[in-house]
Amino acid sequence: MIDLHLHLDGSLTAKEILFLANLQKISLTQWDEDAINRQITAPLHCQSLNEYLQCFALTLTVLQSAEALSHAVQSLISRLAAGGMRYVELRFAPQLHMKKGLSQKAATAAAVVGLKAAVQTHKSIQAGLILCFMRGSDNDHLNTQTLDAAEEFLSYGVCAVDLAGAEGLYPTEKYRPLFAKVRAQGIPFTVHAGEAVGPESIRAALSFGTKRVGHGVRCVEDSALVNMLAENGVTLELCPTSNLQTKAVGDISKFPVRELIGSGVPVTINTDNMTVSGTDLEHEFTLLKTKLGLTKEEKNKLMANAVAAAFLPNDQKQTLLKDVFGLSQH
Repeated sequence: MIDLHLHLDGSLTAKEILFLANLQKISLTQWDEDAINRQITAPLHCQSLNEYLQCFALTLTVLQSAEALSHAVQSLISRLAAGGMRYVELRFAPQLHMKKGLSQKAATAAAVVGLKAAVQTHKSIQAGLILCFMRGSDNDHLNTQTLDAAEEFLSYGVCAVDLAGAEGLYPTEKYRPLFAKVRAQGIPFTVHAGEAVGPESIRAALSFGTKRVGHGVRCVEDSALVNMLAENGVTLELCPTSNLQTKAVGDISKFPVRELIGSGVPVTINTDNMTVSGTDLEHEFTLLKTKLGLTKEEKNKLMANAVAAAFLPNDQKQTLLKDVFGLSQH
């Protein structure tokens, strides 16, 4: 299994949050796991991406020290390895972890420590970190610091950068100058687009030169855009349960994964946020099989797409491909 789109702060368990709060002597309003789960899980009738994003506040409270970040990354990757994951790209925004004095480079270094500890312990899994720029007001200097951290740790745990946050409030086009710098520095990147906003957001991301789009599910509103994605081999990081919760897609019966496969768009299936969305990768594939009749051949195609799109050197992709499909045949 491969997950290319997984957020650290949306994937910690209530037990991990309690551990980190105790470790740092942070006072929480609730110390009951069930009560915490209600705060960090998207409500049953979640109405939008903005409402979905409110579930991250508590987790971020306990991720403000180097020790906490290292532990959280190591714990999550270890949990994924135990569940059979073979490769994961774990993303987080260093600028959201500065409330107690960490710099973005220090936050990134701490995450790298946790990643390396996890993959050294669990030889079955490979992992990379994607650093997220954040959409927002007057935070250009913070995004510049994120870019500096990515440049310093590229190939030392960091594999790419991303743009995340409230897409509907801060248009993708606003970040054109930032991604011009990313390209000039030769840093791989992906862009959240086509989730809260339609095709115009995806087109902006494509104009930056991206070869991957986070979500991108609303591309189906524009057939010419779908053709463009197929012709240019741009991979979509689809997240079915999350896309339903944020109302990027209204109903699972309308989730366009088979339509996109048929159009030649290289799509992948991912979790986005395991805790906030109450899911894991096996659940995502089971959902598509149960509700849409996804076949084993289609699942294999999706996994092969994920290997091809991974931010890995080609020789490592070949090894991963053999590993994943060797395991999938048992």
